[in-house]
Amino acid sequence: MEAFANYEIWWVTGAQMLYGEEPVRIVESHSKEMVEGVNGAGVLPVKVVYKGTVMSSKDIEKVMLEANACSKCIGIITWMHTFSPAKMWIHGLQQLRKPLLHLHTQYNAEIPWDTMDMDFMNLNQSAHGDREFGHICARLNVRRKVVVGYWKDAKTLARIAVWSRVAAAWADAQDMLVLRFGDQMNNVAVTDGDKVAAEMQLGYHVDYCPVSELMEYFKKVTDAEVDKLVEVYHAEYACGDAVLTPGTVEYKSVWNAAKAELALRACLEAHGAKAFTTNFDDLGTDDINDPQFVGFDQIPGLASQRLMAEGYGFGAEGDWKSAALYRTLWVMNQGLGGCSFLEDYTLNFDGSNSSILQAHMLEVCPMIAEEKPRLEVHFLGIGIRKAQTARLVFTSRPGKGVTATVIDMGNRFRLIVNDVECIKSKPLPKLPVASALWIPMPDFETGAGAWIMAGGTHHSCFAYNVTPEYWADYAEMAGIEMVHIDENTTMESFKRELRVNDVYYLLNK
Repeated sequence: MEAFANYEIWWVTGAQMLYGEEPVRIVESHSKEMVEGVNGAGVLPVKVVYKGTVMSSKDIEKVMLEANACSKCIGIITWMHTFSPAKMWIHGLQQLRKPLLHLHTQYNAEIPWDTMDMDFMNLNQSAHGDREFGHICARLNVRRKVVVGYWKDAKTLARIAVWSRVAAAWADAQDMLVLRFGDQMNNVAVTDGDKVAAEMQLGYHVDYCPVSELMEYFKKVTDAEVDKLVEVYHAEYACGDAVLTPGTVEYKSVWNAAKAELALRACLEAHGAKAFTTNFDDLGTDDINDPQFVGFDQIPGLASQRLMAEGYGFGAEGDWKSAALYRTLWVMNQGLGGCSFLEDYTLNFDGSNSSILQAHMLEVCPMIAEEKPRLEVHFLGIGIRKAQTARLVFTSRPGKGVTATVIDMGNRFRLIVNDVECIKSKPLPKLPVASALWIPMPDFETGAGAWIMAGGTHHSCFAYNVTPEYWADYAEMAGIEMVHIDENTTMESFKRELRVNDVYYLLNK
């Protein structure tokens, strides 16, 4: 998968020379075999590279500094084969700037009851050494994930794989540029925030890009390029006769949407951006009724839908935090299924099936579609342009998933995660947009109430197969607060958690 191809994870084994050179040679042999086995299992998306057995403070500090400097290295797995005195890890752990996974495992699965002697027990001391290492990590307050389990077990490998995906997404975010075409809309608070704090804490950089600059890319797109992309649309999506027939309003709207997509992609590529936001009140100053008009006829919805599927982060109405979070989700989600930016649109009160319709004006990613998306053209009377415009129309496939958002609490960022269940939607013949219908866990009243109590946004980033464990690992790497609303959540316990968190961050700011 492209998102992981240029990354690697370093495996560092801890030991010491107390028992002589021969045990160390065995440690090396076991470590190499384990790394080969982990890679050969085909579960981890990122290659693991064995970086040796460390036995002194200088060895440890050296490998940690090398990891910091290596752009391919996205994190370190540590394992203590024998007892590794933790004081020698202090300087190295203080230097480390990459995510850390502490693997508590052992080379052999079972104790060899009949043959085990003192030499064997001294050599296989993970039960001892990993606790020593864990103590110094706790003493230094090192952010990390601890995975406990036999290194060949599927469950153990699956947990390492989750962390690997999140580490890749974290590395991707450290040079992420988010371009904002337009500003926040209508003084909305929840989609704004401290961009400086975000770059310090989360890594990505947010820049404004004038729509006038985007229009320069729009003007350079050739008719031949547009015609070619329109043919792709016709092949990939279900299309009615009007969309397929040159000369119709529908065909022209699709053609304009293709030109907008090409312009957006060219601008993003020129800036090296991985995410972007739009604003339907800022599409350029030209008059659409002017015969010489050059520009978007409406918000570039179809372009945003397709660019999201490609991996570009997207946030509507200037929501740069959601744009960055969606890009992170897309990287973690590679090869796992669908994900999308979504907005809480309207409520459906229906007893135990009460639910929330998720949609947007136009911009929902087709990766979550239940069936082949339909390419349609309809009037959109919102924003500076009021015109016919193209979009992909579909409903999401039913299934359990997780949605997440990041908010700026002033003294910290809070990641809010909610388990949800997408259910079958009834037809919406007069609302021609892409949509999802879900019930937030543990039930509509508690799930929606807890989300609101935590300050959650009306925008979120959803995926079917990215579990809360992914988001917990992300919050740990980022050093931000996370609250999780699941089937066991009660309003009483959730409010208590929020209040305890407030005290913790007040004392630790």
